[in-house]
Amino acid sequence: MDSIKGERTTSSHVVAIPYPGRGHINAMMNACRILATSNGTSLLITFVVTEEWLGLISSTNAPPNLRFQTIPNVIPSELVRGADFPGFIEAVHSKMEGPFEELLERLEPPAGFFVADTMLSWALKLGNRREIPVASFWPMAASMLSVALHFDMLASNGHFPINTSERGDERIDYIPGIPSIRLGDILPSRGKLENAHRLILGAVTLATKAKCLLLASFHELETQVIDILKANLPLPIYTLGPYILYINMTPENRVIGPCDMDYFNWLDSQPMSSVLYVSLGSHVMVSGEQMDEIAIGLGASGARFLWVVRSDAPRLQDLSGEMGHVVPWCDQFKVLCHSSIGGFLTHCGWNSTMESIFAGKIMLTFPFAFDQHINSKLIVEDLKIGMKLKNEEEIIKREEIARNVQRLMDSKGDERKEMRRRAREHQEACRRAIEKGGSSYRNLHMFVSDVLL
Repeated sequence: MDSIKGERTTSSHVVAIPYPGRGHINAMMNACRILATSNGTSLLITFVVTEEWLGLISSTNAPPNLRFQTIPNVIPSELVRGADFPGFIEAVHSKMEGPFEELLERLEPPAGFFVADTMLSWALKLGNRREIPVASFWPMAASMLSVALHFDMLASNGHFPINTSERGDERIDYIPGIPSIRLGDILPSRGKLENAHRLILGAVTLATKAKCLLLASFHELETQVIDILKANLPLPIYTLGPYILYINMTPENRVIGPCDMDYFNWLDSQPMSSVLYVSLGSHVMVSGEQMDEIAIGLGASGARFLWVVRSDAPRLQDLSGEMGHVVPWCDQFKVLCHSSIGGFLTHCGWNSTMESIFAGKIMLTFPFAFDQHINSKLIVEDLKIGMKLKNEEEIIKREEIARNVQRLMDSKGDERKEMRRRAREHQEACRRAIEKGGSSYRNLHMFVSDVLL
């Protein structure tokens, strides 16, 4: 990347504070790596996480001007947060601000700028109190942002609150920039997650008071909604898009070569575009019954698959063999870029969605909560690069899983061929966005020169 020259000033010390979830941390970390190298040594970036998270992330090979600092483990451990997700969100909003402010007092040079996850509303308030400008980092789709900003329109149109089990299939088309969408894809589940949903909506509304907004999407992917947000929000918006994947640092990052890891050896032995990659996120709690249905459905589909299972599930290890491979972890981005991968069964987290688009892969969507349903709708209905597992019952049955896996992976099917053609088009647009002169390339340089310097 071309460097942007500028003398170091107080504002050139950027303190980045991500929401403590893997997808949020990965996205901001990669954006900070890009920022740290986009300006030579002019910018100093301090990346702040909990002590636990510093042990979970890779801080190796970081640029010398990207350093790491920690606050104490004042929130539930990443290993157990899925057991009480609403409680975890409440702790993030109530217990992190004090230790973070104490850390600020010790930083040298003093912080001149914050890049804070939009979900951390206290970071924006703290920046305003200390007269430190804040860039609000939105690590999700622009479509989700528009839904959150205009959530009051649902109530004014009589669509909130409602029973989504009865009216979830009703469609609306009045959210700015969002084509016709099911109510069930944008309304929260009733019960424990409602308080968490209210906290998120409040944080999004407050984000309009930031110095600027950084979007983890790119213009060509969500053109209509991004144009509307830029025209109507009272702050500059910069679309960093593919930079959250950290894929432009060296050419070899885009090339998947021989690897001695077992699962790559297995992938190397499979036919081109024949393997379904299966991953349902880093902390989503899938019931044992649902895991069994997925396992049996995959076996019945006859498709080859690589399945990442982040839990102790010995019975699933029996699936490893000629047609399937089960692993507890993998380098997802490199796996998706592997030539033998022909599809992705995904929970539709935004990082996973962006990685799949960059890799040019089609998707079978299995969303659970929050933005995942909107991402699924974007994949299936708007971009037309995937299919959705219909969740009309609490447990998706093996027959439904097997049937849709067969449809997605049918190498002779016209449906798959058309989805793959469109996936290649979006892949090309994604890569053009970070080439010199591309939309995200321009936005990154404008953010550094117009805001940070």
